[in-house]
Amino acid sequence: MQVKAFLESAIESSLHPVFLEVVDESFMHNVPEGAQSHFKVTVVSDTFAGKRLIARHREINALASPALSGPVHALALHTYTPEEWEARGGQALSSPHCLGGSKQRQS
Repeated sequence: MQVKAFLESAIESSLHPVFLEVVDESFMHNVPEGAQSHFKVTVVSDTFAGKRLIARHREINALASPALSGPVHALALHTYTPEEWEARGGQALSSPHCLGGSKQRQS
């Protein structure tokens, strides 16, 4: 199964987001081609209203737990209410470049 499709389905069915973007960023890391190991998830949902950031992330991690116990090594989570998303101009943060493994910065 494609990890991206699993994450999208799990999040959609539980949180009914007004915006959802799941991006496989594995290519940005020192992993084998096709690894499906690093994902950026941006979720905008009314269900996040009144919840602290840690509670939002725990909710997503619980939904993603089958993937986290398998191929997924990292999830970059960006969770917003519709009002927060609008205040940001509909933009999530960009992911930083990986400096792990053989891609470490040379001094």
